[in-house]
Amino acid sequence: MAVDTTVKRKRMVVLVMAPQGEQRTVAVILAGGSGQRMGLSTPKQLLKIAGKTILEHTLCVFQEAPDIDEILVLMNPGFLNDAAECVKKAGCSKVTAVLPGGTSRNATTQLALDALADHPADSTNVLFHDAVRPLLSQRIIRDCVTALREHLAVDVAIPSADTIIQVDEDVIVDVPRRANLRRGQTPQGFRLATIRAAYEKAWRDDGFEATDDCSVVLRYLPGTPIYVVPGDEHNMKVTEPVDMFVADKLFQLASSDAPDLTEDQYAEALTGKTVVVFGASKGIGAAVAKLAQRFGARVFGYSRGATRTHAERPDDVAAALAQAYSATGRVDFVVNTAGVLRIGRLDAIEPEAIEEALRVNYLAPIHIARAAFPYLAKTGGHLLLYTSSSYTRGRADYSLYSSAKAATVNLTQALADEWSSDGVRINCINPERTSTPMRTNAFGQEPPHTLLSADQVARTSLNVLLSDLTGQVIDVRRDDPLTGARTG
Repeated sequence: MAVDTTVKRKRMVVLVMAPQGEQRTVAVILAGGSGQRMGLSTPKQLLKIAGKTILEHTLCVFQEAPDIDEILVLMNPGFLNDAAECVKKAGCSKVTAVLPGGTSRNATTQLALDALADHPADSTNVLFHDAVRPLLSQRIIRDCVTALREHLAVDVAIPSADTIIQVDEDVIVDVPRRANLRRGQTPQGFRLATIRAAYEKAWRDDGFEATDDCSVVLRYLPGTPIYVVPGDEHNMKVTEPVDMFVADKLFQLASSDAPDLTEDQYAEALTGKTVVVFGASKGIGAAVAKLAQRFGARVFGYSRGATRTHAERPDDVAAALAQAYSATGRVDFVVNTAGVLRIGRLDAIEPEAIEEALRVNYLAPIHIARAAFPYLAKTGGHLLLYTSSSYTRGRADYSLYSSAKAATVNLTQALADEWSSDGVRINCINPERTSTPMRTNAFGQEPPHTLLSADQVARTSLNVLLSDLTGQVIDVRRDDPLTGARTG
């Protein structure tokens, strides 16, 4: 294979076996794909999933990662302006350059290394990540950075659920032991000195050809162990058309986390702010209103019972927001917890009850969003809606409720995209079964230890309101599904 002279390096780098000084980590987003396997003229990283381009989703993951200090984007040369626009829309302040990629994966990696020529080899880590893996978790990034404190190179991989066969002209010649096999993902991480040294040796080899960077280290620095960090099935690569549909559904079902704040941080963030809560007389709404007021917010609570405000009536919603704005001159946060729960077969529910359920559970969020937007656009504010675990799949006797809650999730994700350029955030809380009057009316008394408290949900609600999240579904559970540990 001929050496690509546009990326060939003449300078030798001394391999450093241990980091010195303060470590910095650079994420290199490899976005050089052309979209040919998708049958497209536009690179697949510029296709939209869940309201954003795939590249935007990927950039946001690294922007939000505390361990990432800098981001470089290596883009298909014909779409540099599109990539720059993605960086702008995603608000990625860590991106220091958007550069044209090379004619191959290896050439693109070398161009990234050239761009990092001024970075100290002994105190810089580099994570190379496929732009079309937008569902990367913060846990994987954290584990990679942690592993690089002790290792010179790390890969990310998951066990293979399928038997892997080796073939020659479509005939099986071997069946390797599945226990020893892994499916590789990205990011792949390296000490900068290590990956520089591997590529300098590789370019001197006329037969150099590799599909990833760990194989370059494995082949040209054979004495360098490559540590494997556990990956995640969700960290999929969007390559084929069907992957778009799978990734879109995973984004819909994905749950995000907002950092918990200290008492002082709540007070600092909420003092002097205006919070409007619909459904504020009982349950979660009452708990949110009480907690926000405790930390210094000006809270305006509205409900059918206390203020005769019907969240499903546009005039009532408009009057409530106008009142709060008139009193304080601003509206920073709008929260809607109003809802009705009708249990039973659809064919047995009275038409009046059906109309009420649809108006309160779905039309109300729409009316509130429309009326709140002008106020929130002035303050860079936040709208918070609520869904239910039944949104993921309709359930018998819940047809009205679960379908409205699924619609609320889609509304949240759509409005996050519509409002992103205006600086208005919108998110959706998905609480597990919660002790509220609405639930008690529907199901009667239940063992308290099986339910979340409204105060737990309210605390998470404030965390989300004060975060930079938008377009996300945030789960609130009694137990961590991965560890079984009690939360909240």
